[in-house]
Amino acid sequence: MALPHYDDVYNNFDVAALEAEVLDGRLDSGLNVCHEICDKWAGDPQKVALYYETADGGDGSMTFAELRAASARFANYLQAQGVGKGDRVAGLLPRGPELLMVIAGTLRLGAVYQPLFTAFGSGAIEYRLDKAGTKLVVTDPANYPKLKEVNNCPPVLCVNAADIGNEVGDFHQVLGQQSDQFEPVMITGSDPFLQMFTSGTVGKAKGVAVPAKALLAFYVYMKYAIDLRDDDVFWNVADPGWAYGLYYAVTGPLLMGHATHFNPNAFTPESTYDMIRKYKITNLAAAPTAYRLLKANDQVLPEGENLGLRVCSSAGEPLNPEVVNWIANRFHCPVKDHYGQTETGMTCCNFHALEHPMRHGAMGFSSPGHRVVALNEQNQEVGEGEVGQLAVDLKASPLFHFDGYTWGEKDPFVNGYYLTGDMVICHGDGSYSFSGRDDDIITTAGYRVGPADVESTLLEHAAVAESGVVAKPDEKRGAIIKAYVVIKAGQEPADEQSLRDELQELVRRRLSTHAFPREIEFVDELPKTPSGKIQRFMLRNRAQEEVSA
Repeated sequence: MALPHYDDVYNNFDVAALEAEVLDGRLDSGLNVCHEICDKWAGDPQKVALYYETADGGDGSMTFAELRAASARFANYLQAQGVGKGDRVAGLLPRGPELLMVIAGTLRLGAVYQPLFTAFGSGAIEYRLDKAGTKLVVTDPANYPKLKEVNNCPPVLCVNAADIGNEVGDFHQVLGQQSDQFEPVMITGSDPFLQMFTSGTVGKAKGVAVPAKALLAFYVYMKYAIDLRDDDVFWNVADPGWAYGLYYAVTGPLLMGHATHFNPNAFTPESTYDMIRKYKITNLAAAPTAYRLLKANDQVLPEGENLGLRVCSSAGEPLNPEVVNWIANRFHCPVKDHYGQTETGMTCCNFHALEHPMRHGAMGFSSPGHRVVALNEQNQEVGEGEVGQLAVDLKASPLFHFDGYTWGEKDPFVNGYYLTGDMVICHGDGSYSFSGRDDDIITTAGYRVGPADVESTLLEHAAVAESGVVAKPDEKRGAIIKAYVVIKAGQEPADEQSLRDELQELVRRRLSTHAFPREIEFVDELPKTPSGKIQRFMLRNRAQEEVSA
């Protein structure tokens, strides 16, 4: 069957028609996101919203009807606690049914769901809860101890609260006391429904409040780039503690009335293949790190086995050609690269569902409803073969939904463009290839880490005078985090390795397990500008030379 051509879909894109097709509500006069991703599919009592594995090797499923009832119970509980429209409610939970209940119930109330990644340490959690004025956190026994270290922590509910001595209310117990009826609270397209945070190079993470009108952009990505079809079995491996998982493992598939899959267990090649086989996954999405690790452990997949995958998608950083070829050979299906940000969702893609030229290593073409361009230093659009900063042309992008950082932390807009901070090569045919960040953000194993966060956490240690944190190239993770640390006079340790261990543990505990520096080198001084600013580019060059030496 011939695919629709990209140019036809892109040039004839009609936002009003899309809104009428996708949403029951209206962006201007009112809609409810829980209704759009749950209630409207709940009429069929057999229709499944979620298939999930459990940490102890079990499994289960939840229908849209069950999710609707649970969301109403949670919304009733929230309302009884004084939580209302626009308030932030956080989930610090592994990938399981309770996570989905918290998201749906929060949205049913017209409140704003705030994800907290389970690998975050207490410092990263405290910052986000404080900044957002969060009204309630739902967690589990494994993550609850972090909240005890959080100053001014909001009220907490815990799944299986008996396991922590019933110090706080039990999630299922309080839900059981509520009615399973709750009329969804209406919001408009410009009202937020998700409160995200994104890494910063200077200072702390920046707030991104995602408005309800983003649902249309999420749908376009799922339909054209992911090519999610009615008969697909879809698994997005990404964690809903981050944008790609929350947008496209939860909101996107459920918006289409499509079941999603959760596996809370650690990612291994074995567990990944077991999951694909067990559920007969046909449509897979993951970060490049996942595909790189599968390729590095090629022996785990038996020769000649066809897993039955129809398409694979990748997002987070560029896929290298070796991995693309390996997937074609071993998975017997194409993998397509997609580009996006927490702020914007996915804006530049190679589309599974559309016919267009394919260029090796390219991030693809503007997503329908968006016009992405590359700008030079004078903020003028560049031509074929030139490098520029990827930007979104606001006037020509009706699906663009980011209207600035929640607390005005930075202004990323100039002359009618949104600047991504990513450098690309313009191919002149509407497609682009990634060529690097124009700032110091580190991408490691698919996670974006702001070096300033790591540096300020290292400074909490009594022995550290200052530090410079950069990416060091690494074959499996793309990059690892390396810290160059200056020790205070008189604080030199008897044993450097034990100080390294202490510093790594500090970052793990306070910030997150993916942000700790895998390498720490003690140095006498850091390269600086005359005004005293650390020149990270010199440290980056040094780390690069260490790899090629």
